[in-house]
Amino acid sequence: MVCFRLSPVPGSGLLLLCLLLGAVSSYALELNLQDSKNATCLYAKWQMNFTISYETTSKSNKTVTISDPSSATYNGSICGDHQNGSKIEVQFGSGFSWTAKFTKDVSTYLIESISFSYNTNDNTTFPDAKKKEIFTVHEPVALKIPLDEIFRCNSILTLGMKDVVQHYWAVHVQAFVQNGTVSTKEFLCNEDKTSTTVVPIAPTTLPSPTPTTTPAQKEKPEIGSYSVNNTNGTCLMATMGLQLNVTQDKVVTVININPNTTDFTGSCHSQTALLRLNSSNINYLDFVFAVKNENRFYLKEVNVSMYLVNGSVFSTANNNLSYWDAPLGSSYMCNKEQMISVSGAFQINTFYLRVQPFNVKEGKYSTARDCSADEDNFLVPIAVGAALAVLLILVFLIYLIGLKHHHTGYEQF
Repeated sequence: MVCFRLSPVPGSGLLLLCLLLGAVSSYALELNLQDSKNATCLYAKWQMNFTISYETTSKSNKTVTISDPSSATYNGSICGDHQNGSKIEVQFGSGFSWTAKFTKDVSTYLIESISFSYNTNDNTTFPDAKKKEIFTVHEPVALKIPLDEIFRCNSILTLGMKDVVQHYWAVHVQAFVQNGTVSTKEFLCNEDKTSTTVVPIAPTTLPSPTPTTTPAQKEKPEIGSYSVNNTNGTCLMATMGLQLNVTQDKVVTVININPNTTDFTGSCHSQTALLRLNSSNINYLDFVFAVKNENRFYLKEVNVSMYLVNGSVFSTANNNLSYWDAPLGSSYMCNKEQMISVSGAFQINTFYLRVQPFNVKEGKYSTARDCSADEDNFLVPIAVGAALAVLLILVFLIYLIGLKHHHTGYEQF
């Protein structure tokens, strides 16, 4: 744990800030805000990320995921009182800021609202944004919690569904802490009430001599059907069995996703589409699709954050993939097992896959492009090359035979 103690700020008390840094690209933010008497007045520990869709100069849409607030500062965070609300202010990256506001009455405190701002003048994150300005989204929360209880939500919470989708998990927060002592009595979010603790999936753990060793096969996953709707109806459809392979310390963990206990959501845009899966153990598993050359779609990006059997959080992302390529207006299908290599430590095996992220009509799949076509396209040049090689050999043999007969004719003279 790396802790920073900042000097007192008028009206805000003394700020004690801790960042818990993990071995993977996932950061738990922990804030212990203290008043002028060094008593804790606000405590928060949480994880979050943001998916932002923006218009480019070429009039297409792009999606970026902001998931690494490791360089955060907390200027402006205040304890608050009866007259003034409490507030958490977070600044990170190039122009990102996040604010949570709290108010209270006699017996409860209220998570009033959450705001998030981003600056498209940041050419590293938004290199081709059409509009260069600061955007702010404001989401009302209005969640009441008893004053002597700490709010807890290990499940994923999602705010916003348009240009900015916010995700929060592993949340513990208590504003207006009583007598400087953070409560041990928990007020659970609705998503956590079905299971009071996060129980890691019992995986098959297999020893592996190297991180790249293919894990032994386990039972195939159950096939699940997932969809995303917008104002026009169903805009994305996917049917597939999913098997996750995570490698840590040369040990491979294989996890089958159970569609019966998996929630799904997402969003659809003209140039991008998102399917997000989550469960009690998976904070999020994102499949991001994109349009290329204005006439084809493909799987461009996969992001994942999940709990492992030892209780740690594993996260990784890859926004430079090229899988499931098919013409717009069609679906992509592959009944055989396929592997998506997201990173050296994370792969996804798919079974009986069919997906259509764009141009869904009447909630039905369009004509499918089968993955066997990839094999056919691969075999055709091989067959042509082999035929040419045989032809060249035959021509060479005929030439040698002709040459031999030619020399024999000279010897008879």
